[in-house]
Amino acid sequence: MTEQPDAPHSSVDVRDPKALRALAHPLRLALLGVLRRDGAHSVGELSELVDAAPGSVSYHLGTLERFGFVVEAPELARDGRERWWRAAHLETHFDPGSLGEDPGTAAAARAMRATIYQSYLGEQLAYLDAEPALERAWVDAATSGDTIAYLTADETRKLSDELEALARRWGARRDAGRAGVAPVRLMYSTFRQP
Repeated sequence: MTEQPDAPHSSVDVRDPKALRALAHPLRLALLGVLRRDGAHSVGELSELVDAAPGSVSYHLGTLERFGFVVEAPELARDGRERWWRAAHLETHFDPGSLGEDPGTAAAARAMRATIYQSYLGEQLAYLDAEPALERAWVDAATSGDTIAYLTADETRKLSDELEALARRWGARRDAGRAGVAPVRLMYSTFRQP
């Protein structure tokens, strides 16, 4: 694992439909996820980690750079041929309500969110595949579930705010060098049932 990004608690708020579309690509989300979780990597390392050709990785990193999601880290390169990248922010935020006002922005936001939800499912299924090889303590510590509550829109907003605050509090623990730690993924969602 390499060093963590320079701005450990930084985030970006995305409203631009072109930036939303840039995130609506599974490989770009995977690259951004690796850089946010593990810190800076070279194109070659990223290529192996996401199982994609270096040229494709470079292309998608260029797209992410154009919208400010990643930045080059030339100080890490061992020679002029090697290119290193780091995440510009550790989190991306967007407000689904305000993104629905313009039809083009709404379509871009929906595409991005669909890609994100698909990646969440992929991560959860990958965990199920990996679970038999994990230490029992990690398996016992994990959880998933769902519940249905009957809430008003205001109460749902309060629940969402509480979940986000909880995620921020635990997400602030970014010391990858601490004994016994491993990356732990927290996924949550609140929504009105259709």
